[in-house]
Amino acid sequence: MEADIKNKNETPKKTLKQKGLSILKSILVYGSIFFVIYTAVNWWRQPVMPANPQLQLTDYKGQNIDLAAMSQDKPTLVYFWGTWCPICSVTSPAIDELSAENNYPVVTIAIKSGSDQELHNYLNEHGYSFTTVNDQHGEIFADWQGQVTPSYIILKNNKMTQGLTGIQPLWSLKLRLWLSSTF
Repeated sequence: MEADIKNKNETPKKTLKQKGLSILKSILVYGSIFFVIYTAVNWWRQPVMPANPQLQLTDYKGQNIDLAAMSQDKPTLVYFWGTWCPICSVTSPAIDELSAENNYPVVTIAIKSGSDQELHNYLNEHGYSFTTVNDQHGEIFADWQGQVTPSYIILKNNKMTQGLTGIQPLWSLKLRLWLSSTF
């Protein structure tokens, strides 16, 4: 009788396969929850294309940039960042690499990052060669209703096809640009 009570209170031991499936299920559930929350937050924080966007810009070197013309041929990536942004120091090398590949036009907009000379020094110090507009007062970023840096916009035929924020791996940006050019 005592042995029967003891056996009823013991839980059966899980096999290695059952433990593995339980861990996998937990990863899928928590991963799905993270993905949904991340997507919702990204959607809420993404830049919004103004009714009359400023697509004629001048980079910090004085060169004219025509985003409208650039986005006619291929999708164009516009990257909003700042020298003061710690996350941008992680994402900017990927943007520089994407720009150097020359597969898609890339224009970066440095927000409240000092004078043209300070921005030039920063870019040289970090070895960045991407085209950069100096948005000294954050007016361009405000026009796009940007909330956080880094932020990304993909333009195709003068229209914003995608808006993103936060850390975006290089492969993700390439995929998004390819999808924008294909569909």
